[in-house]
Amino acid sequence: MPRGGKKGHKGRGKQFSNPEEIDRQMREQKKLEESAGAEKGSSSESGDSSSDDDYETKKRSGVEGLIEIENPNRVSQKNKKVAEIDDSIPRELSRREREEIEKQKSKERFMKLHIEGKTDQAKADLARLAIIKKQREDAAKKREDLRKVEEPKGKP
Repeated sequence: MPRGGKKGHKGRGKQFSNPEEIDRQMREQKKLEESAGAEKGSSSESGDSSSDDDYETKKRSGVEGLIEIENPNRVSQKNKKVAEIDDSIPRELSRREREEIEKQKSKERFMKLHIEGKTDQAKADLARLAIIKKQREDAAKKREDLRKVEEPKGKP
């Protein structure tokens, strides 16, 4: 005998329901569904509002099922379909989206001014380029002068 005095269920034969019992249970289930459908149909014909029925048939969980409450501050979530959403109303941007758009616009403004040469960085770049061009021109003149000096010596 195993510890605790309990016998295991392993090795025990399996129990199957007989088909007559299953058929009987299914017939009873259908009768209940038909009678419940008839009761719902008669109550909707009498003029009761369907919203009350929906509220009562909704599964209640926790304390809500035990206590009947009406909270005026409680707002129920209503899902909207895509077709119901109005596109004509402009959507407010979040802080991050506004900052991102502002950042892009400032970058574009800076690039425009930079190309025109109006920013401090562009002015510094242009000054540096002017100095480099002058140095290259001077170096090219020196090379030209050296060639002219060396050409007469090489011809005799």
